[in-house]
Amino acid sequence: MEKTCDPNKAEVVIGTERLFLREMNMGDYEALYSVLADSDNMQHYPYAFDEGRVRDWIERNMERYRKDGFGLWAVCLKDTGEVIGDCGLTLQDIEGEMLPEIGYHIRRGCQCRGYAKEAASAVRDWAFKNTDYPALYSYCKYTNTASIKTAEAIGMRFDREYSDEENGITHVSVIYRRT
Repeated sequence: MEKTCDPNKAEVVIGTERLFLREMNMGDYEALYSVLADSDNMQHYPYAFDEGRVRDWIERNMERYRKDGFGLWAVCLKDTGEVIGDCGLTLQDIEGEMLPEIGYHIRRGCQCRGYAKEAASAVRDWAFKNTDYPALYSYCKYTNTASIKTAEAIGMRFDREYSDEENGITHVSVIYRRT
């Protein structure tokens, strides 16, 4: 059974036309496991998650909320409350520099419906409104064309590619704050 969340009981961080994003918690384990442990879904990630990694993922994001005031949030369908993935802002090591990155993972059965674009657009707007970062980034393995297209769909453009151990080649997209 998929974990659902009631927007009246969970603090909604961001709302969109079809989605709401809220802080994840351990009650989201099963729903996030279905996303992060799916080897097809995570084919461009260095690994599919096991049970421990999913729990660590949730704990790491809960710590980010306390430390940074943001992290990856649970992506929920407004009409059902079902958790279909995560999306948010994290600080990531991109070629040796800690940069704000918009990340997203959507369950395979919910992909190709514009949910990642809708969530990532909302996170972009939230980040520019609530932080002072001059630019936001998205990075992934260079073969992850779906993630690259999502980054482009929210206004990001190619920034650079670099060699690394995890991805072989990492593709970086960027969007700058409008002044």
